[in-house]
Amino acid sequence: MELYNGSLYWPTTFSHSERKEENPPADERYDAVVIGAGMSGVLCAHTLVEAGLKVALVDKREAGAGSSSANTGLLQYSNDIMLHELIDQIGENRAVHFYKLCLEALDDLEEAADSIPFNVYFKRRNSIYFASKEEDASKLLDEYEALKKHGFPVNFWTTEALTEHMTFSKPAALVTQRDAEVNPYQFVMGLLKNLKDHGARLFEHTEVTSCVEEEDCIILESSRGSLTAKHAVYCTGYEASGAGEYVSAKINRSFAIATEPIDDLSSWWERALIWETARPYFYMRTTDDNRIIAGGLDEEIPQAPESRELIEKYGKKIASEIKELFPGLEISISHAWGASFAESMDNLPYIGRVPGKEKTYCLLGYGGNGTVYSMLGAKIIADLIQGNVTEGADIVKLER
Repeated sequence: MELYNGSLYWPTTFSHSERKEENPPADERYDAVVIGAGMSGVLCAHTLVEAGLKVALVDKREAGAGSSSANTGLLQYSNDIMLHELIDQIGENRAVHFYKLCLEALDDLEEAADSIPFNVYFKRRNSIYFASKEEDASKLLDEYEALKKHGFPVNFWTTEALTEHMTFSKPAALVTQRDAEVNPYQFVMGLLKNLKDHGARLFEHTEVTSCVEEEDCIILESSRGSLTAKHAVYCTGYEASGAGEYVSAKINRSFAIATEPIDDLSSWWERALIWETARPYFYMRTTDDNRIIAGGLDEEIPQAPESRELIEKYGKKIASEIKELFPGLEISISHAWGASFAESMDNLPYIGRVPGKEKTYCLLGYGGNGTVYSMLGAKIIADLIQGNVTEGADIVKLER
């Protein structure tokens, strides 16, 4: 499956050292094999290694070369489904707890970023979530009241407050605190370095072809030999996951751009992350070297766009969205790409043990908040493997 096409920005920010490829040693046994070496996989492996487990990470591509390369690096505790909507869907206690897991995951992501020996540009940011149309203002007010009631860091801005801070006017906005941004590709590469420094094994260009549970172990056959472990975790994103009929999701495609560096971004209040209530929604952020990363224009088409002309056309549309909000900025596109992404039907990720299996798990961070889902999911998987219980794990289990 082609996960993306076009010109990706993030891989240009990292220089690879030469890596020696290895075949899995036939006599090696692991506590866990993690299948997929993208964002979900490296966060899962990182959490398992932190817990003292012996881990191998395998990927049919190079590590980080899947959808993580197209990730735009916005990290937020708010989700595609608002808290007050999630309360209606699953009940107040469970919805609030899920949102708290997302907020905690941001702290865990910051801690992981701090453990990397080079800068991955993790920065705490506020987020501005604006009402795309007049009737969405009341929805944002409902969301503000739900978040405030349960202690989440949030403010509500009227049109007047928004125009005091930004160059555009909208009916209303939520401002959430303690969100963040990161260079997702450097983050993945940094965690991989840490993993290898702590004894984890990485097998690239190694496609798992079967996974069979035995009485005391699980045997994974691959294109480059077999691996034996106590547990296996599928972190394969939008491709085959080992979860089969338990995953109900749709695959769409989205578009994004990176601009050339911009001389002056002082009109952008605190370089906040920006997104909107419209669905599909437009979103944007800045980078350390004064670029803007922006995306949206989602389409209900599962294949990543193949046409360079189409990607360029949509890139220009995204650039015009930036200009609408910041008319004083000179926008020149340096990179434009389109990528596939998955959304679950109930707007929650799929994380947990595969039903009917004892040693096989999935961590599928479907949705617009995939990195945050991957972090909280890594902790849930680590607890399951160690026989511990994570409160709220039933919210994201596969058989829901």
